[in-house]
Amino acid sequence: MQTRVRKVAHVLERLGLAMAGAASGLFVAALVGTSHSALTNQAFLLLMMIGGAIGFYLGIDTPPLPYNASNKQLIDGAWVAKIDAPELLSAVGTFLAAFSAFACVGVIVLRQNPHVGWIGMIMAGWTVGVTMQIVAGAIARLRR
Repeated sequence: MQTRVRKVAHVLERLGLAMAGAASGLFVAALVGTSHSALTNQAFLLLMMIGGAIGFYLGIDTPPLPYNASNKQLIDGAWVAKIDAPELLSAVGTFLAAFSAFACVGVIVLRQNPHVGWIGMIMAGWTVGVTMQIVAGAIARLRR
């Protein structure tokens, strides 16, 4: 049983992750919006921030797969654990989203003007990464 202090600390941690995701989404939206005039509206900024907040809130702190004998199988005489799909999705999604945000901050701070293809790749990396985080968090919570 968790104490009230631990529960409050966990909620604060998750809210901090959500704020970091929202800030990352803001950076990506700012870079993409400067390159595509159709995406320079407040709705796009808000959508990217909400997506980042949900992704980082759900996807970074996924509940682990419970440990039991059914999670392992015997292969060539050795016990091998099954892959925890939400954990893998969360890890790859967090990397893609964080790397995309990092690239955006670098481009903005260094005042570079990258090719539209690079901006498209950054946007795709962010979108795929946040989607993977949301899916991982949903799967992990549904299997509880």
